[in-house]
Amino acid sequence: MSRLTTHVGSLTLKNPVICGAGEQTMTSAAIKRALDTGAGAVVAKSTNESLAAKQQLDKTDYALLDAQWNRLPWDFNPPADASLFGRSGLVQRDFEGWIEELALLDRQAKGQDAYVVPSLILSDLEQCARFAQQIEQAGLRVLELNIGAPHGEEAAKGAIVLERGTERIEQIVRRIRQATNLPLWIKLTGQSENVVGLAEAARRGGADSVVMMGRFMGFLPDLETERPLLGTSAAIGGSWALPLTARWLMLTRKKLGPDFPLIATNGARNGLDVARFLLAGACATEMTSSVFTGGYPVLGRAIDELDHYLAKRGRTASELLGLAADHVQTYQEQPSRQDYWQDFAPDTH
Repeated sequence: MSRLTTHVGSLTLKNPVICGAGEQTMTSAAIKRALDTGAGAVVAKSTNESLAAKQQLDKTDYALLDAQWNRLPWDFNPPADASLFGRSGLVQRDFEGWIEELALLDRQAKGQDAYVVPSLILSDLEQCARFAQQIEQAGLRVLELNIGAPHGEEAAKGAIVLERGTERIEQIVRRIRQATNLPLWIKLTGQSENVVGLAEAARRGGADSVVMMGRFMGFLPDLETERPLLGTSAAIGGSWALPLTARWLMLTRKKLGPDFPLIATNGARNGLDVARFLLAGACATEMTSSVFTGGYPVLGRAIDELDHYLAKRGRTASELLGLAADHVQTYQEQPSRQDYWQDFAPDTH
């Protein structure tokens, strides 16, 4: 095993870099391109049975924003602090054809020591359970269920579900667990004051791992037009989200223990960010917006950067896992330094 090897429950990944589900994994060609970068896994763009969710893809729009909220050109070379603001939709494919295609891609991925992971977004629970059974029957090896899509409250009713209730999450996961024996990754929202509780509920229902956390919903007035940018609210993510995601990872690890695997998403832009998430307790990281806005080379560079970091420190990915999270102190444990704050306050003279 190389120093990059990591484990998500019973699964072994050749490295912790996963290409997350998005427009950059919408087609077979896109998934192959992501696999060719050396990523440990690629999550296909999500689907469900909802016609409204599929139609929403035709109403998508995206804006790349700098740190002052100015719109940037879409040139696949964004600055590191750029944020993605946008709305999305689901794959416009019939389910049977989509699964057949993904099963073939996953067989090819196996030869590259990688995985292709289908992603379901919940609409109707019983239909979702039937889809999960079909995915297993098709020979795919992992399933991700996204119950934290940020657009859930903006999309047409029933198209996409955003779950925040712990009892409901446990019920959903338990039903899908009954439907399939596949390793089950549950993607959760960050739009909750109780993300740890959501993760705990998913584990009770039978999740093998949780992916945390989905992007946030935002609203941005356009100073030129004096209207909403893109005309709507939209999901937003960027490098600024990394500390928020890392904190929930740390707290979840503290609550659920080191043996329950966590997967990070939202905030990673390079291999050093993947290392930061490892230290926070995530055994792998899904890179999504960064690939959509920066292109597939983002994945290969992230793998190389992480490998260089680990080699320089004489560490493996597994040895890094949770090191920072397991050394978090309380405010009360910090040293008392009288008047230290004055070194940071503005000069009043």
